[in-house]
Parts: sequence; structure tokens; C-alpha cells
Amino acid sequence: MPELPRLLDQLDRAFHGDAWSGPSLLANLIGLSGAQAAALPLPTAHSIWELVLHLRTWTDTVRVRIEQRYCVAIEGEDWPAVPFPPDEAAWQAAQTELSKAHEQLVAAAGALTEQDLDQLLGAERNRPDGSGVSIYVLLHGTAQHYLYHAGQVALLRKLV
Repeated sequence: MPELPRLLDQLDRAFHGDAWSGPSLLANLIGLSGAQAAALPLPTAHSIWELVLHLRTWTDTVRVRIEQRYCVAIEGEDWPAVPFPPDEAAWQAAQTELSKAHEQLVAAAGALTEQDLDQLLGAERNRPDGSGVSIYVLLHGTAQHYLYHAGQVALLRKLV
């Protein structure tokens, strides 16, 4: 089987499917209220809502990098602020925007060829801005990013 369909499968499993590691990102968000998502049960940790906004920012950034085949700067703020006061409509909108960003990323990735996966984005590796990796690594990293934060959401929701 070609690698691209496998990558798309991993992205979807991590985001809203049957992730091998446990509940997907969206599965961990089901049933959370805006107040729960905005809560800060650990003063030095991000809230669930902040994690959702952060993931949307990076999902958009990865999509633009793939579409432009270039390591563009981050699309928006890395850690956008939660609206104050937080309300249910804004929380639902944040989740919808994340889902939309994911679907747009999957569409952009689905337009790639197998050869595109080897293209490097950025001349040298820079971990903070995510440059210097191939599109292949970028897509795997995005699935890993979803699951990393899904684990944080799972722990935080136990505290709220």
C-alpha cells in the first residue's frame, strides 16, 4: 500500500477515529462544557480550551506549509487566548474551527503525491518553528501532536 493513504488514516485516527493509543482527540472533548474547557485546574498548565486553540493554529500552519510547499511562519498565535468570559457558543465554535482545520489539512494532504512526501520544508531543523523536516515527517508529527494533546485533555478533564 502506498504511504500517503496510511498517513491520512493515521491523521484521522488520531483526530477522530480509533486511535491505537486510546481515545482520539475529539473523543476526549465530547461532553465538555465551555466552563470545564476554560478551567485551569493546574495553575501552570494550559486549559483544554487553550489546547484546542493551539491545535487549530498548528493544523492551519501545517496545511499552509503543505499547500505552499514552503515552511511559512506560524498561522496566528501559538497559544491564542480564550475569550473572556468564556461561553458555550464560543467553545462550540472553537471545536468547529479545529474540526474544519483538520478536514482542510486532510484535503491538502490528500492532494499530495507519494514523491511530495520527501520534500523538505526549511533548510535546517528548527524544532520551535517545526522547519527542516519533510512533508512525510510533518504529517506524522501532526498525528503525534494530536495525540500528545489528547492525553493532556484526558488528564485535565479528570481534574475539572
